[in-house]
Amino acid sequence: MRMRWLKSGFILAYSVLNCSFGIAQIVDLNNEKPYKKVFVDTDNFGASYLDILEESYPLAKPDSLQFSMLNDLAYYWHTRNLNTALDFTLKGLELTTSKNDTLWEGRFQITQAAILLRMEKLDSALNVLFQAKNKVLEKDLPFLSTQLGYVFERKGQLDRAADYAMESLRLGEKLSDKKAIALAYSDLSNLFWKQSKFDSGLEYGLKSAEIFEERNINDLDYGFTLYVVGNNYLALKDYQKALNYFEHSIAIGERYGFYNNLSDIYISEVDLYTFLNEFEKAKIAGENAVKYAELLDNNFMLMRSWLSVGKLQNIQGKYVSAIESLKKSISIASDDFEDAFYLSQTYETLGKAYAGNHNYQEAYQAFAEYDNLKNLVFTAAADHRTSLLRTEFDLAGKENTIQLQEAQISRHQTRQTLIIIVVLLLVLYLILLYKAVRNNIQKNKLLEKKNNENEFLLKEIHHRVKNNLEIVSSLLALQSAEINDPKVVDAMQKSKHRIQSMSMIHQKLYLEESLSSIEMKAYFRELANYVVNVFDARNRIEVFFEMNALELDVDTAIPIGLIVNELVTNSLKYAFPNKQKGIIKIGLKKEGSQLYLKVSDNGIGKKEKEEYIGTGFGTKLIQLLTRQLEGKMNLDIENGTMVSFEFQHIKAA
Repeated sequence: MRMRWLKSGFILAYSVLNCSFGIAQIVDLNNEKPYKKVFVDTDNFGASYLDILEESYPLAKPDSLQFSMLNDLAYYWHTRNLNTALDFTLKGLELTTSKNDTLWEGRFQITQAAILLRMEKLDSALNVLFQAKNKVLEKDLPFLSTQLGYVFERKGQLDRAADYAMESLRLGEKLSDKKAIALAYSDLSNLFWKQSKFDSGLEYGLKSAEIFEERNINDLDYGFTLYVVGNNYLALKDYQKALNYFEHSIAIGERYGFYNNLSDIYISEVDLYTFLNEFEKAKIAGENAVKYAELLDNNFMLMRSWLSVGKLQNIQGKYVSAIESLKKSISIASDDFEDAFYLSQTYETLGKAYAGNHNYQEAYQAFAEYDNLKNLVFTAAADHRTSLLRTEFDLAGKENTIQLQEAQISRHQTRQTLIIIVVLLLVLYLILLYKAVRNNIQKNKLLEKKNNENEFLLKEIHHRVKNNLEIVSSLLALQSAEINDPKVVDAMQKSKHRIQSMSMIHQKLYLEESLSSIEMKAYFRELANYVVNVFDARNRIEVFFEMNALELDVDTAIPIGLIVNELVTNSLKYAFPNKQKGIIKIGLKKEGSQLYLKVSDNGIGKKEKEEYIGTGFGTKLIQLLTRQLEGKMNLDIENGTMVSFEFQHIKAA
């Protein structure tokens, strides 16, 4: 904290000493490029930036330059004072109307809507955005869709907000607009968080932050993304990481004067410090949240700030003070206040405060209002839409992985063609399986009310996946019997073993109690027995498992199973020539967020195994799966062969 204030002081002193230089750096109407846009051409957003724009825009020529400067002036004032921002926006609309400039009129309307929605005029903001949509260019549409998503989010219509976030993402990808893509991921992260899907929220928040960091510009939206990531970490009870992201966002907000972001973050810090029982810090955070909301003149932020204060006072047992703070929060929310998400939280907290103060009649009324508001926000449609988003992204990620694999093996002609056919068959079977399950769900809606439906459906899925994988394995075996080329036969046999390793996982999932995780030691034992039997090496090869029982989610178990399959197969093929006896060891352990895998043998080692790790598909598959698991591999072939891996263990959402 001390370092952050020292840094802020240094920046302020630097800005004062270099004020004239800053003016020239931002606006020089005699230059070939007279205006450097903030957070595009420069990050010089100091205390004087808005004053410089206000003084300079009336002198700017041509009209498009003047409109650009005035629009930026209006938009960035909304981070400090909404009424001032709206005044500059109305000036811009007046000028563009007089000049009959429809394009810039539409752009000013987008800015106007961004301000109106933060002033709780959601219907007006929606109307203005729909007017602007037919006036602006395609490159303006991602930002317009983002604002539409914000409006519907504030209205509590999370499903429609998700649709507009997806539209913004689609447009961003079409236009190769990295900021639009990052903003869309950030908005999706926030929507997942509101639906309590924190793992998914964290995943897409981190994706957004990564793109912002590639741009290397600390702007308003990057600061908001850090806040969203911090919220997801807070919900997942990773308090230290949450605090790190909040503090980073605060540093950006204080440097540039983003009052809206600062109020947001301090509201979350109240919850964070409350969980840590650091009540004095939580109280200071609450005071800061109120301070910045009042500076911004934003009732939405002020309402949430008093809500956070009331939550803190409840935890401390200060029920009378909590009731006062929460009533203040509710009174700030006007009659047309449409954000039922936060208003429901306020009534829930107020009910707890009344109950703590033994005012049971008032508590009952508050909880009843909470139930009504909660039902408006957390609808089945909203939950279904966000779940569907998760599925769409997962499928897109799998398709990208398949494309990468195809590109990497495109040089290997015949073998490449066979492998692509196998992959396409797998994808086809998965799609057919998905459609079959979806149809079964639609035909059996009455069964959805029963408590055991999820277990039944999941076991059926894994059973069918296992059966379909065995069909693919049989097809490969039949096809290989018709081929005389030993290399092609070998490639198809390897593909058959890989499919079998995945089939074993799904078999265990439907036979055992757990439907989402695999006990890896038992799985490795079955996999090793299968591979040893294939090579008819049961009487000469012993396999030891240097590990304790360890359960992993299926998305991690499958790639690790494929890696172990490749390595054990390599050992049996190359490590023990002339049917020598030997030992293979398999070990897997978890330490913190890391997984450590080790596969070793006491075979012939480096002297006679130059091809153990070569350039074939098996090696490329191991490398691809290692990257997929964010891991690294080490190889030691001096005394026998030992291949070890270190993976990031990120639980699947």
